[in-house]
Amino acid sequence: MDEALHFSSSSLESSLSSFAEQGITEFVLQDESILSHKGRLLSFLNAFEKKAPQVFLTLPVNAELLDMDVCRACSRLYCTLEIPLKGTSKGRTYLFDKKFYSRRAQMLNTLGLVFGFELDFALENGDGIKLFLDRLDFALSLYPNHLDFIQLEKDCAESKKLQPRPDSTFSTQDIKRAFRAALAAEIFYSYGRAVTWFLAVLRPLKINASKFFEDFWEWSEINNYKLEKNFSSLKANHREIEKMQLAFLKFKYEEKNKGQLFEAVSNIVRLNGALARCYGEGEESIVEMSYNPDEVLSGSAMNIQSFFDNSFMEYSSVKVFMGKDGPDYKYC
Repeated sequence: MDEALHFSSSSLESSLSSFAEQGITEFVLQDESILSHKGRLLSFLNAFEKKAPQVFLTLPVNAELLDMDVCRACSRLYCTLEIPLKGTSKGRTYLFDKKFYSRRAQMLNTLGLVFGFELDFALENGDGIKLFLDRLDFALSLYPNHLDFIQLEKDCAESKKLQPRPDSTFSTQDIKRAFRAALAAEIFYSYGRAVTWFLAVLRPLKINASKFFEDFWEWSEINNYKLEKNFSSLKANHREIEKMQLAFLKFKYEEKNKGQLFEAVSNIVRLNGALARCYGEGEESIVEMSYNPDEVLSGSAMNIQSFFDNSFMEYSSVKVFMGKDGPDYKYC
């Protein structure tokens, strides 16, 4: 079964043993009685580890439940965590606890867990465009594997409860601005599989991630990419997104008088992209490199200026393929 299975049942744990027989390869937990209670969640995760260890588990879970016990149980599974990044409304004020989410993200990253954040905008009293863009910048600083925006999901967008509401702190124009930034972020970062390199590539430009995405939206409109119209088709075409990423990054680096750094950026984006497609789609490819691939994938490449200053250009062709332990590469 190629598609993720959505399942909610009081007899769920007893059904896990039959997943392999049914050909189930992906599973999304949606049982709120489990997701809202630490003890039940731990029991489910332990059962999942014993009975369905090869199944990819998607776990939509509030950050409050992600203590060390739960995170360690998740680290033994083939899974991803979907975490709402939300604040609370008090009167006309929208409060958001950055320290709380920072601590949770640090624990997740330390354990090597795959996780993404789910954001919304203009749903809570006191929310505003500046607050939303600040949440977006903050979320990306925590290295999530992806970002999701509930207003971009068809089912959620059609729900009156989840439709953005213009008010005194979040105008209609602000909602349009937030929607565009969200759409640009989801395409460039999430479907563009940019987590490994995004912050490093952003740093020399000296702009916030939210401003980067707003600029990406404007650039895409001028260049007739039509992100909103082509959203569905772009989600499934990483190669096309990578072309857009490289074209926009070239534009931004030249705009910021950093054009000499773009060749290094291009190597980083293209090699990481090829490895991501190898992992996700099993695609083999040849990548033309102008820097040593080992250096491009090393920690030194996370400081673009230093990498440019200290690395020698080394032209080669690299084959990316699926090795015994995952995506690998070798000189052609």
